[in-house]
Amino acid sequence: MITRVDDYLHSVPLSGAVAEQVGPFTLFRSTTIWPYYARPVPGAGATIEPSDVELVRKRCAELEIPLSFEWVVETCPSLGPAAAAAGLSVVEHPLLVLEAADFRPVVTDARCEILPADEAVIRQMRAAVNLAFGEGGTAVGNAGPAERDAAAAELGDALVETLLDRMRRGVSVNAGAFTEDGVVAGGTHQPVDSATEIVGVGTLPAMRRRGLGAAVTSALVQHALDNGVDLVLLSAESDAVAAVYERVGFHRIGSAGAAE
Repeated sequence: MITRVDDYLHSVPLSGAVAEQVGPFTLFRSTTIWPYYARPVPGAGATIEPSDVELVRKRCAELEIPLSFEWVVETCPSLGPAAAAAGLSVVEHPLLVLEAADFRPVVTDARCEILPADEAVIRQMRAAVNLAFGEGGTAVGNAGPAERDAAAAELGDALVETLLDRMRRGVSVNAGAFTEDGVVAGGTHQPVDSATEIVGVGTLPAMRRRGLGAAVTSALVQHALDNGVDLVLLSAESDAVAAVYERVGFHRIGSAGAAE
């Protein structure tokens, strides 16, 4: 299972990047408006040293792109210590998976649905998610519909067009939760063959503790399962956030590492 997850995570950046080998890593060079990262080559079994990290640092400097790494801790346990020794900030997050038989749909009083490639709707969804990550955690916060609308108006046109293009190409699928105030929660899944990752699930801070994140996740899982996916994965910000996904049927299989 964890090998399959690692292989998926090595494939999904290719919807917006080209791959270049740098030592024991694949460096994903972005072809879109956001940066990507380097990953250890799946199955290589390499022991990563600080000098390997420095090879990627040098190449990123040549390309004038940010230096960052992502990996599955259990398949490459040496990368975290090597990255820390090379002076990078290292974090680990719960890595969870869901198989079809474990799916437990969650419903709420909001309407949850897969979103169309409509600019106004996608602006609201992205703004809601951005505000959610700006006030991390699961506690009820301050930002609500008014702040979402202000943030939506400020989103760059290039970002919005990129999101719409990815939807049209089928490399990302977005879901949202709606109340009378519009989109109040959202999230995305990114299918590659029969696996997908759920990313960027967030609820407007003022609307938390209503099951909206779990309901949006359920809508994304249902869409994935209805379209040939049999393995869904995600990484959670914390154990508290992981508990939200466990309500839907996810279980932890390891940790996702990140360094920058």
